[in-house]
Amino acid sequence: MERKDKLVNWIDSRLPVFTFFRDHLRDYQTPKNLNYFWNFGSILGVLLVVMIVTGLVLAMQYTPHVDMAFESVERIMRDVNYGWLLRYIHSNGASFFFIAIYIHTFRGLYYGSYKSPREVLWILGVLILVLLMVTSFVGYTLPWGQMSFWGATVITNLFSAIPFFGDEIVTLIWGGYAVDNPTLNRFYVLHFLLPFVILAVVFIHLVALHKAKSNNPLGIDSNKSKDNIPFHPYYTIKDYFGFGVFFLIFFVFVFFLPNFFGEPDNYIPANPLVTPSHIVPEWYFLPFYAILRSVPDKLIGVLLMFGAVFILFVLPWLDKHPVKSATFRPVYKQFFWLFLLDCFILGWVGSNPPTGHYIYIGRAATIFYFAFFIVILPLLTKFEKVQLDSKENRKVD
Repeated sequence: MERKDKLVNWIDSRLPVFTFFRDHLRDYQTPKNLNYFWNFGSILGVLLVVMIVTGLVLAMQYTPHVDMAFESVERIMRDVNYGWLLRYIHSNGASFFFIAIYIHTFRGLYYGSYKSPREVLWILGVLILVLLMVTSFVGYTLPWGQMSFWGATVITNLFSAIPFFGDEIVTLIWGGYAVDNPTLNRFYVLHFLLPFVILAVVFIHLVALHKAKSNNPLGIDSNKSKDNIPFHPYYTIKDYFGFGVFFLIFFVFVFFLPNFFGEPDNYIPANPLVTPSHIVPEWYFLPFYAILRSVPDKLIGVLLMFGAVFILFVLPWLDKHPVKSATFRPVYKQFFWLFLLDCFILGWVGSNPPTGHYIYIGRAATIFYFAFFIVILPLLTKFEKVQLDSKENRKVD
């Protein structure tokens, strides 16, 4: 033990890695009333590592060429030892990554985790979401099936709606005048590199979290030691339980429902001469796809689609209500659940053809989506009443 202590002290005096782990993992002071919705931050970190490791191994067997990409994926599934397992973990991991990050985001919306002093923390989280969307989109094209090819064609063509420079941007993305081998190579490189960019932003996100400290279900910031407990062992044990439940469900899909989130058309090799009857993106893009199709003008549709994500960056300045948690904001709570329902409706609309009543439902849902941020939140900031509880010296509704 004495030798071990001397070695630890010698290393720590020159590279304070043990001090770092002690201060930021073991003794880090955390509010004692966090519920299981706070598990999803740690779950996302573990999922990111799983996706990077499985992606690196799959990249060793994948061939980024339009004539061989589809066959190389089939070879991974059939000939590479445990290739089927790695691919199913990676493909289903993308869907579960979005499930976790959407729950994490809506938890932040409900409990006001974007408010002072956590604005930068929230912005970094939204940046991670945007990077994840780009990474998953370029990764979806790599199997080079029918839906991969036509999904890439439709989405990249959206940039042509940009005035003056649209066509040049599309040509730059394609690497030519059509979705072809240069496009696949570009997307393969991006899909390989972006996870490491996400990893770097996640590290900065954690630095911001430990600076601003964790929010909690009551939305009350307190530095009193009696309101905080060390992260270990209390929340490590809670995280282990959350990991067990989440990854149990995850591996049920990996082993028993591996193609549940997939599109049948993507098991057909890409054919530029045959257009699928109904081109749809992955399920986690469906709400934004519905917003894109809600207006007949292509440019406005593109602006609305990107605006639906980028409006989250300015959310801390749209909702300036002094009370953080929706627990003490009954009016905001009702609108929050309506907003959550609206997102599900947009996803349902996006999965159906843009005809008949789906168009009108999509337009109404799109109007409410943006009204929630631009109209409802500022009005609630001004008119939702706040009452001061002097006994506890805190603001409650």
